[in-house]
This record gives sequence, C-alpha cells and structure tokens, in this order.
Amino acid sequence: MTTVRGGAEMPVQDEQARPGRASPGSPRAASHAEPRTAGGSAPVARRGRPRSEAAERSIIEAVVTLLEEGLPLSELSVDRIARTAGVGKATLYRRWENKEALFVEVVRSFEPADPPLPGTSVRDDLVAMVETVRRRGLARGSSALLLNVLAQMQSYPRLWDMYHRMSVAPRRRRMDEVLRRGVEMGEIRDDIDLGLLGDLFLGPMLVRTVLRSDRTPGPGSAEEIVDAVLAGVRGPV
Repeated sequence: MTTVRGGAEMPVQDEQARPGRASPGSPRAASHAEPRTAGGSAPVARRGRPRSEAAERSIIEAVVTLLEEGLPLSELSVDRIARTAGVGKATLYRRWENKEALFVEVVRSFEPADPPLPGTSVRDDLVAMVETVRRRGLARGSSALLLNVLAQMQSYPRLWDMYHRMSVAPRRRRMDEVLRRGVEMGEIRDDIDLGLLGDLFLGPMLVRTVLRSDRTPGPGSAEEIVDAVLAGVRGPV
C-alpha cells in the first residue's frame, strides 16, 4: 500500500492481506461446508457469526494505546494493531475495509455523537447542530491526542478525504436538509446558496472553538449565533 504525503507516495506498513480461500477438501474448507440434515439431503440455513462489540472496542483501544505510546499513523500496521488488541487480522477486516477506515472510527470515538434533531422548528434544529459543533470543539481542545491525530491525518490526503466523506459530509447534508426546509417554509430567504448559509451558522462557532480557544463559548452561545444569523437571512414577512 502507498499513502500520499506532501504530493509524494509514501509506503505504509502492512496493506490489507485478506485470508485466502481454502482449497477444496482441506480441513478448513470442510469446517466451512454447509451443514446438512441427518439424511444428508438438503442444506440447513446457518446464521452468520455475530459482530462482537467487545472486539471492536479492543481494536479501537489498541490504536489509542499505540498512539499514546508515540507511534505515528504511518507505523501502525494491521499486524501490530491486531496483536495489541489480541485479535486476528480477519476480525479487524470484518469490521473495517482498510486501516484508514479504522483510523477515522478512532477519531469519531473521541468526538461527541450527533444527537437526534428536535424537529420542533428549523430554529431548534439549527441550534442543536451549532451546539454539537461547540461540544465537538471543546472535546478537541481537551484532548491533545485527538489534536495530534487530526494533524497527522491532514498529511495523508486519502485518509483526510475519507474522514470528510465518513464524518463531515453527512453533517453538511443534514444541515442542507434543515436549511432547505427553512427555505420551503419561508423562514429563510431563497436567494442564498445553501453551502454559504451553512457556513454562516457554523462558522462563528468553529472560529470560537478552534481559532480562539482563549474565549471558549459557553452554554447559550449556539442560540445567540443562530438568532443573529436568522435575523439577517429571514424570509419576507
């Protein structure tokens, strides 16, 4: 596997090596054969192996442990992660398609989950989303490890792009849906690009939690931001 860094490809240890298929007649192939009835006629349906939440936690905690020991992302091989977690590589690959997806999951495990939107009004939904940005910013500010991982991720375009697709893009789509509903209901003007509208609501909180960490926004700041922006973009009465 190669990972792009600074425009040049950089090798990363241990690209995905999925277990090969067993040859016919081998013990492993026999163990995976479909069970039959006592008469040996029709195969019996068998449910797949359930996912283990304990195994997932062990894998994520293994990555965190290795990062806390000072290992950079480029040195976190699948072999080492699996060995630290006490699981086989197949267990890891059943849950994440590759190492990058696992790293994104580790970052998301540090961040507060997006709560369900109230759905009572466009304003209330906007306040909930801006408040989530505030809590996520506070979580990043209090975690040196999370800041370190995010900084490293930006050096790997493929990994950074995956983080945006898996984590950032769904939030922006949800914001667009709320804003579109606001436009349809006449609560928001229809002559402003939705992407710009989203930035108007989220931008102030991002600035205050990321760029101005000396002035941490407190409870109630989400309502203040949303009401100020709505006053400027409200539809005709």
